[in-house]
Amino acid sequence: MSQASRIDPKVESALSADNRRGRWTFVAGALLALTAVALGAFGAHSLRARLDPQMLAVFETGVRYQMYHALALILCSLAAAQWPGRLWQPAAAAFVVGIVLFSGSLYVMTLTAIRSIGWITPMGGFAFLIGWLMLATAALRLSSAR
Repeated sequence: MSQASRIDPKVESALSADNRRGRWTFVAGALLALTAVALGAFGAHSLRARLDPQMLAVFETGVRYQMYHALALILCSLAAAQWPGRLWQPAAAAFVVGIVLFSGSLYVMTLTAIRSIGWITPMGGFAFLIGWLMLATAALRLSSAR
């Protein structure tokens, strides 16, 4: 294998069997990004004619936040491989909880007549905030440890 085609050792470490949590965090991020793309296409091509513009915008918000936080999961996996620390995995878990609660509740509200679960959405948003706070804290701990 040529030097140019070798995987960066830190990325390889993030995906290695020895780093199961980091690898599964990366896989979860990739699969959640894949489903965000699929749901976005579904919304653009199938739901546009079925939902009123306001509910379509709610669905698109769920897709957008799912994609943002799927990418954040991948970031957590790569950061954990680059800079060992204890907050990367809890941050990733907070992002997954946020996707399930925030985006999931928006999907249920737009695809069904169930509007009463709207109270769940802010809890998902709070989980996102906790995840970003943990990510920032983990990064700050890096700079103070040097």
